[in-house]
Amino acid sequence: MELPNVDLNLLRTLDVLLQEASVTRASQRLQVSQPAVSLALAKLRRHFGDDLLRRAGNHYELTPLAVQLKERTSLAMLGARRVFEAAPAFDPTAERREFTLLCSDYAAAVLSEALQDLSFTRAPGVVLRFERHTTADIDHAVERIRTVDGIVLPHGFLSNLPYTELYTDDWVCLIATANTRVGDSLTMELLAELSWVFTYHGPTAFTPAGRQLQLLGVEPRVQVVIDSFLALPFAIAGTDRVGLVQRRLARKLTAAGDVRALECPFDAVAIAEALWWHPMYERDPAHIWLRALLTDAGSRLMTSGPATRST
Repeated sequence: MELPNVDLNLLRTLDVLLQEASVTRASQRLQVSQPAVSLALAKLRRHFGDDLLRRAGNHYELTPLAVQLKERTSLAMLGARRVFEAAPAFDPTAERREFTLLCSDYAAAVLSEALQDLSFTRAPGVVLRFERHTTADIDHAVERIRTVDGIVLPHGFLSNLPYTELYTDDWVCLIATANTRVGDSLTMELLAELSWVFTYHGPTAFTPAGRQLQLLGVEPRVQVVIDSFLALPFAIAGTDRVGLVQRRLARKLTAAGDVRALECPFDAVAIAEALWWHPMYERDPAHIWLRALLTDAGSRLMTSGPATRST
Protein backbone atom coordinates (compact mmCIF):
# COMPACT_ATOMS: atom_id res chain seq x y z
CA MET A 1 0.00 0.00 0.00
CA GLU A 2 1.35 3.42 -0.96
CA LEU A 3 0.99 6.26 1.56
CA PRO A 4 -0.64 8.63 -0.98
CA ASN A 5 -3.67 6.31 -0.85
CA VAL A 6 -4.03 6.77 2.91
CA ASP A 7 -5.55 9.83 4.61
CA LEU A 8 -2.88 10.50 7.22
CA ASN A 9 -5.16 13.08 8.84
CA LEU A 10 -7.07 10.10 10.25
CA LEU A 11 -4.06 8.97 12.29
CA ARG A 12 -4.64 11.48 15.10
CA THR A 13 -8.34 10.60 15.27
CA LEU A 14 -7.53 6.89 15.34
CA ASP A 15 -5.02 7.40 18.14
CA VAL A 16 -7.51 9.26 20.34
CA LEU A 17 -10.39 6.89 19.54
CA LEU A 18 -8.31 3.88 20.57
CA GLN A 19 -7.24 5.60 23.77
CA GLU A 20 -10.72 6.76 24.76
CA ALA A 21 -12.86 3.94 23.25
CA SER A 22 -15.57 6.58 22.95
CA VAL A 23 -16.67 8.88 20.14
CA THR A 24 -17.92 11.44 22.69
CA ARG A 25 -14.68 11.61 24.68
CA ALA A 26 -12.59 11.53 21.50
CA SER A 27 -14.51 14.52 20.06
CA GLN A 28 -13.93 16.43 23.31
CA ARG A 29 -10.18 15.76 23.23
CA LEU A 30 -9.92 16.57 19.54
CA GLN A 31 -12.16 19.63 19.98
CA VAL A 32 -14.31 18.71 16.99
CA SER A 33 -17.95 17.69 16.69
CA GLN A 34 -19.17 14.16 17.37
CA PRO A 35 -20.48 13.80 13.78
CA ALA A 36 -17.00 14.62 12.48
CA VAL A 37 -15.45 11.89 14.66
CA SER A 38 -18.19 9.43 13.67
CA LEU A 39 -17.47 10.15 10.00
CA ALA A 40 -13.74 9.57 10.58
CA LEU A 41 -14.52 6.31 12.42
CA ALA A 42 -16.62 5.15 9.47
CA LYS A 43 -13.68 5.80 7.12
CA LEU A 44 -11.33 3.94 9.43
CA ARG A 45 -13.69 0.99 9.62
CA ARG A 46 -13.82 0.79 5.83
CA HIS A 47 -10.05 1.03 5.58
CA PHE A 48 -9.34 -1.74 8.11
CA GLY A 49 -12.42 -3.84 7.36
CA ASP A 50 -13.06 -3.98 11.10
CA ASP A 51 -15.44 -2.30 13.59
CA LEU A 52 -12.51 -1.14 15.78
CA LEU A 53 -15.02 -0.06 18.47
CA ARG A 54 -17.77 -2.51 19.37
CA ARG A 55 -20.68 -1.81 21.71
CA ALA A 56 -20.68 -3.84 24.92
CA GLY A 57 -23.68 -2.89 27.05
CA ASN A 58 -23.63 0.85 27.69
CA HIS A 59 -20.05 1.37 26.52
CA TYR A 60 -17.68 0.52 23.68
CA GLU A 61 -14.70 -1.79 23.78
CA LEU A 62 -11.80 -2.29 21.38
CA THR A 63 -11.89 -5.17 18.91
CA PRO A 64 -8.88 -7.52 18.85
CA LEU A 65 -7.50 -5.64 15.83
CA ALA A 66 -7.96 -2.31 17.60
CA VAL A 67 -6.01 -3.64 20.58
CA GLN A 68 -3.13 -4.47 18.21
CA LEU A 69 -3.35 -1.05 16.59
CA LYS A 70 -3.41 0.94 19.83
CA GLU A 71 0.30 0.77 20.61
CA ARG A 72 1.33 0.98 16.95
CA THR A 73 -0.78 4.10 16.48
CA SER A 74 0.73 5.80 19.52
CA LEU A 75 4.23 5.03 18.22
CA ALA A 76 3.27 6.34 14.78
CA MET A 77 1.99 9.58 16.32
CA LEU A 78 5.18 9.92 18.32
CA GLY A 79 7.24 9.37 15.17
CA ALA A 80 5.20 11.96 13.29
CA ARG A 81 5.69 14.51 16.06
CA ARG A 82 9.42 13.92 16.04
CA VAL A 83 9.52 14.46 12.27
CA PHE A 84 7.84 17.83 12.56
CA GLU A 85 9.82 18.84 15.65
CA ALA A 86 13.01 18.66 13.58
CA ALA A 87 14.59 22.03 12.87
CA PRO A 88 17.88 23.30 11.41
CA ALA A 89 18.74 24.89 14.78
CA PHE A 90 17.70 24.61 18.42
CA ASP A 91 17.40 27.64 20.70
CA PRO A 92 16.93 26.31 24.24
CA THR A 93 16.03 29.75 25.59
CA ALA A 94 13.01 29.99 23.30
CA GLU A 95 11.97 26.42 22.45
CA ARG A 96 9.13 24.51 24.12
CA ARG A 97 10.10 20.85 23.91
CA GLU A 98 9.82 17.64 25.94
CA PHE A 99 12.65 15.10 26.01
CA THR A 100 12.04 11.56 27.28
CA LEU A 101 14.83 9.50 28.84
CA LEU A 102 14.60 5.88 29.99
CA CYS A 103 16.60 5.11 33.13
CA SER A 104 16.53 3.47 36.54
CA ASP A 105 15.10 5.36 39.51
CA TYR A 106 18.70 5.64 40.75
CA ALA A 107 19.87 7.50 37.65
CA ALA A 108 16.75 9.67 37.67
CA ALA A 109 17.38 10.67 41.30
CA VAL A 110 21.06 11.46 40.80
CA LEU A 111 20.76 13.26 37.48
CA SER A 112 17.62 15.24 38.26
CA GLU A 113 19.32 16.72 41.30
CA ALA A 114 22.35 17.72 39.23
CA LEU A 115 20.02 19.26 36.63
CA GLN A 116 18.02 21.38 39.05
CA ASP A 117 19.39 24.74 37.97
CA LEU A 118 20.92 23.74 34.63
CA SER A 119 17.68 23.02 32.80
CA PHE A 120 15.77 26.04 34.11
CA THR A 121 18.45 28.65 33.55
CA ARG A 122 19.31 27.36 30.10
CA ALA A 123 15.92 26.23 28.82
CA PRO A 124 12.86 27.45 30.74
CA GLY A 125 10.47 25.92 28.18
CA VAL A 126 12.08 22.47 28.07
CA VAL A 127 10.68 19.49 30.01
CA LEU A 128 12.84 16.48 30.86
CA ARG A 129 10.75 13.34 31.37
CA PHE A 130 12.49 10.46 33.19
CA GLU A 131 10.71 7.12 32.65
CA ARG A 132 11.66 3.84 34.33
CA HIS A 133 13.14 1.40 31.87
CA THR A 134 12.09 -2.24 31.88
CA THR A 135 13.91 -5.45 31.07
CA ALA A 136 12.07 -5.51 27.74
CA ASP A 137 13.31 -1.97 26.98
CA ILE A 138 16.91 -3.12 27.39
CA ASP A 139 16.46 -6.45 25.62
CA HIS A 140 14.92 -4.64 22.63
CA ALA A 141 16.85 -1.40 22.98
CA VAL A 142 17.44 -0.86 19.24
CA GLU A 143 13.68 -0.76 18.62
CA ARG A 144 12.71 0.98 21.87
CA ILE A 145 15.29 3.74 21.56
CA ARG A 146 13.60 4.94 18.37
CA THR A 147 10.66 6.14 20.45
CA VAL A 148 12.57 8.07 23.13
CA ASP A 149 15.42 10.55 23.28
CA GLY A 150 17.86 8.24 25.02
CA ILE A 151 18.53 5.55 27.61
CA VAL A 152 20.76 6.09 30.63
CA LEU A 153 22.53 2.82 31.42
CA PRO A 154 25.95 1.71 32.64
CA HIS A 155 28.26 -0.05 30.20
CA GLY A 156 27.78 -3.76 29.78
CA PHE A 157 24.18 -3.87 28.59
CA LEU A 158 24.12 -2.17 25.18
CA SER A 159 26.42 -2.16 22.18
CA ASN A 160 26.54 -0.81 18.65
CA LEU A 161 24.75 2.39 19.66
CA PRO A 162 26.25 5.87 20.00
CA TYR A 163 26.80 7.04 23.58
CA THR A 164 28.47 9.65 25.73
CA GLU A 165 29.93 9.13 29.21
CA LEU A 166 28.10 10.84 32.08
CA TYR A 167 29.64 9.89 35.43
CA THR A 168 31.03 7.00 37.46
CA ASP A 169 29.91 5.50 40.75
CA ASP A 170 30.72 2.52 42.94
CA TRP A 171 28.86 0.19 45.27
CA VAL A 172 28.25 -0.14 48.99
CA CYS A 173 26.25 -2.63 51.04
CA LEU A 174 23.04 -1.48 52.68
CA ILE A 175 21.95 -3.07 55.97
CA ALA A 176 19.43 -2.21 58.66
CA THR A 177 20.65 0.02 61.48
CA ALA A 178 19.08 -2.45 63.90
CA ASN A 179 20.89 -5.44 62.37
CA THR A 180 22.84 -6.86 65.33
CA ARG A 181 24.52 -9.58 63.26
CA VAL A 182 26.70 -6.99 61.54
CA GLY A 183 29.14 -4.73 63.29
CA ASP A 184 31.23 -1.99 61.73
CA SER A 185 32.29 -4.09 58.75
CA LEU A 186 31.17 -6.95 56.54
CA THR A 187 32.96 -10.14 55.53
CA MET A 188 32.46 -12.45 52.58
CA GLU A 189 31.26 -15.09 55.04
CA LEU A 190 28.55 -12.78 56.30
CA LEU A 191 27.45 -11.98 52.75
CA ALA A 192 27.00 -15.71 52.20
CA GLU A 193 25.00 -16.13 55.41
CA LEU A 194 22.70 -13.09 55.27
CA SER A 195 19.53 -13.00 53.20
CA TRP A 196 19.56 -10.56 50.30
CA VAL A 197 17.42 -7.99 48.55
CA PHE A 198 18.41 -8.00 44.89
CA THR A 199 17.50 -5.46 42.25
CA TYR A 200 16.96 -6.58 38.66
CA HIS A 201 17.67 -10.23 39.37
CA GLY A 202 17.49 -11.96 35.99
CA PRO A 203 19.59 -13.30 33.10
CA THR A 204 19.70 -9.91 31.34
CA ALA A 205 18.69 -7.69 34.27
CA PHE A 206 21.21 -7.48 37.09
CA THR A 207 23.50 -5.20 39.05
CA PRO A 208 27.13 -5.61 37.98
CA ALA A 209 28.29 -5.91 41.59
CA GLY A 210 25.71 -8.61 42.28
CA ARG A 211 26.89 -10.60 39.28
CA GLN A 212 30.50 -10.11 40.41
CA LEU A 213 29.66 -11.50 43.83
CA GLN A 214 28.45 -14.72 42.23
CA LEU A 215 31.61 -14.94 40.12
CA LEU A 216 33.61 -14.71 43.35
CA GLY A 217 31.88 -17.85 44.61
CA VAL A 218 29.24 -16.31 46.87
CA GLU A 219 25.71 -17.38 45.93
CA PRO A 220 23.48 -14.81 47.66
CA ARG A 221 20.42 -16.15 49.48
CA VAL A 222 17.98 -13.94 47.61
CA GLN A 223 14.82 -13.41 49.65
CA VAL A 224 13.35 -10.32 47.96
CA VAL A 225 13.66 -9.09 44.38
CA ILE A 226 12.64 -5.51 43.76
CA ASP A 227 13.27 -3.57 40.54
CA SER A 228 13.89 -0.31 42.36
CA PHE A 229 16.90 1.13 44.11
CA LEU A 230 14.88 3.79 45.94
CA ALA A 231 12.71 1.09 47.53
CA LEU A 232 15.68 -0.84 48.97
CA PRO A 233 15.56 0.74 52.47
CA PHE A 234 11.95 -0.39 52.94
CA ALA A 235 12.86 -4.00 52.16
CA ILE A 236 15.93 -3.92 54.42
CA ALA A 237 14.95 -1.83 57.47
CA GLY A 238 14.15 -3.94 60.52
CA THR A 239 15.51 -7.15 58.96
CA ASP A 240 18.80 -9.03 58.65
CA ARG A 241 18.81 -8.52 54.90
CA VAL A 242 21.56 -6.87 52.89
CA GLY A 243 21.48 -5.16 49.50
CA LEU A 244 23.83 -3.47 47.06
CA VAL A 245 23.34 0.16 46.16
CA GLN A 246 25.31 2.88 44.40
CA ARG A 247 27.35 5.07 46.72
CA ARG A 248 25.90 8.34 45.43
CA LEU A 249 22.39 7.13 46.21
CA ALA A 250 23.36 5.57 49.55
CA ARG A 251 23.84 9.03 51.04
CA LYS A 252 20.18 9.79 50.42
CA LEU A 253 18.83 6.39 51.44
CA THR A 254 20.60 6.40 54.81
CA ALA A 255 19.48 9.91 55.76
CA ALA A 256 16.40 8.70 57.64
CA GLY A 257 18.54 6.46 59.87
CA ASP A 258 16.69 3.18 59.25
CA VAL A 259 19.56 1.74 57.21
CA ARG A 260 23.31 2.26 57.06
CA ALA A 261 25.94 1.74 54.38
CA LEU A 262 29.10 -0.34 54.77
CA GLU A 263 31.99 -0.92 52.42
CA CYS A 264 31.80 -4.07 50.32
CA PRO A 265 34.27 -6.72 51.54
CA PHE A 266 35.30 -7.27 47.92
CA ASP A 267 36.59 -4.94 45.23
CA ALA A 268 33.21 -4.20 43.68
CA VAL A 269 33.53 -3.11 40.06
CA ALA A 270 32.60 0.54 39.55
CA ILE A 271 29.86 1.51 37.12
CA ALA A 272 30.20 4.05 34.32
CA GLU A 273 26.82 5.59 33.51
CA ALA A 274 26.34 6.65 29.90
CA LEU A 275 23.63 8.15 27.72
CA TRP A 276 22.78 6.02 24.67
CA TRP A 277 20.73 7.20 21.70
CA HIS A 278 19.57 6.12 18.26
CA PRO A 279 21.95 7.00 15.38
CA MET A 280 19.20 9.00 13.64
CA TYR A 281 19.60 11.66 16.36
CA GLU A 282 23.35 11.95 15.94
CA ARG A 283 23.29 15.35 14.18
CA ASP A 284 19.95 16.63 15.41
CA PRO A 285 20.52 20.10 16.99
CA ALA A 286 18.03 19.50 19.81
CA HIS A 287 19.68 16.20 20.73
CA ILE A 288 23.15 17.70 20.54
CA TRP A 289 21.98 20.28 23.09
CA LEU A 290 20.40 17.56 25.27
CA ARG A 291 23.58 15.50 25.27
CA ALA A 292 25.63 18.56 26.23
CA LEU A 293 23.21 19.33 29.07
CA LEU A 294 23.43 15.80 30.50
CA THR A 295 27.20 15.67 30.04
CA ASP A 296 27.45 18.94 31.98
CA ALA A 297 25.30 17.47 34.74
CA GLY A 298 27.54 14.41 34.87
CA SER A 299 30.62 16.63 35.06
CA ARG A 300 29.10 18.43 38.03
CA LEU A 301 28.63 15.12 39.79
CA MET A 302 32.24 14.16 39.14
CA THR A 303 33.52 17.58 40.21
CA SER A 304 31.63 17.29 43.49
CA GLY A 305 33.53 14.05 44.00
CA PRO A 306 32.37 10.54 44.91
CA ALA A 307 30.15 9.99 47.88
CA THR A 308 31.95 9.90 51.20
CA ARG A 309 33.31 6.42 51.82
CA SER A 310 31.64 4.54 54.65
CA THR A 311 33.45 3.96 57.90
